[in-house]
Amino acid sequence: MLKLAVIGCGRIAQKKHTEAIIKNSDIIENVAVCDLKEERAEHFANKVEGSGLKKPEIYTDYRKLLKRSDIDAVAIATESGNHYEITMEALQNNKHVLVEKPMALSTKHMNEMIEFAKRKNLKLGVCFQNRFNPPIQELRKKITTNSFGRILHGQASIRWNRNEEYYRQAKWRGTWEYDGGTLMNQCTHNIDLLLWIMGSEINEIYGAIQNFTHPYIEAEDFGGAIIKFKNGSVGIIEGSANIYPKNLEETLSIFGEKGTVVIGGLAVNKIKYWRFEGEDGHPFQNLPDPDTVYGSGHIPLYRDFYQSIEEDREPFINGEEGKKAVEAVLGVYKSALLDRPVKFPIDFSTLELKRDINSV
Repeated sequence: MLKLAVIGCGRIAQKKHTEAIIKNSDIIENVAVCDLKEERAEHFANKVEGSGLKKPEIYTDYRKLLKRSDIDAVAIATESGNHYEITMEALQNNKHVLVEKPMALSTKHMNEMIEFAKRKNLKLGVCFQNRFNPPIQELRKKITTNSFGRILHGQASIRWNRNEEYYRQAKWRGTWEYDGGTLMNQCTHNIDLLLWIMGSEINEIYGAIQNFTHPYIEAEDFGGAIIKFKNGSVGIIEGSANIYPKNLEETLSIFGEKGTVVIGGLAVNKIKYWRFEGEDGHPFQNLPDPDTVYGSGHIPLYRDFYQSIEEDREPFINGEEGKKAVEAVLGVYKSALLDRPVKFPIDFSTLELKRDINSV
């Protein structure tokens, strides 16, 4: 039984980490929760207890929690800008770490997290749970069996709505220091899927960002980019938090010489188009959309994380995989700042972007 603590009991923790813990209670015991706001930690703990499990102990100081020798691993779901510091302290205290996306906000910090976890022989997993979506898993099989032939281009479209109330709920949202904008927060899941499915390293990225309708945040509410991959294929990113009047879709489209697939719906969980030679459609096209944009991928994500510890292997989405989408977004930011395409690899952070924008 893996003894787990959760640090950060906000929106995603309440909605999805509790569900994953409850559904995996045969292998995971949630022994502690922590949040700066005690009432949020209490609410999280009560949800766990309400499912018939033992109530986790409540903390408001994660450093005290990390000193407990009986805790094997921590799940970190705080504001993005604190992921790096808390992860490094957890690893220092010999805890395996499952961290929410984005794993950090700079290339330097992500590399340090990965290297330190390896040095300590600890597992570092990242919450890109949409990779576990059944249609995405089916699409991945087509990639690995070369059913598409040559991949020509792919597009990640995130057409959502985030209003002023959403940003006022947490002061860190939309700030360069703790969050970034729509690309870094709302869009990294689908950007991760695009990069994973395209299966090639980025050679060059040309991006643009704008803040169209959210003057009360620092970062962008729209971002777009064209990616040139090293294998010659092209990727397109379109991400918006301005769609009227509510979330419209999150769609991944892949186009190859011998196949076309479009997976959309609210959470990239619904096959909209599936065509290969002799294969027009897929049984999963009849699956209903999930209730929320978060889908249900945290459940298998948690189980895989547990198994990676038990089997002493890398998590399905480890640090090396987790940093790719963040680096792509940082590339868009750098390109937008310089107003030109940028070559990869890059070394950039949202903090540098804040500094450079303020100097203009």
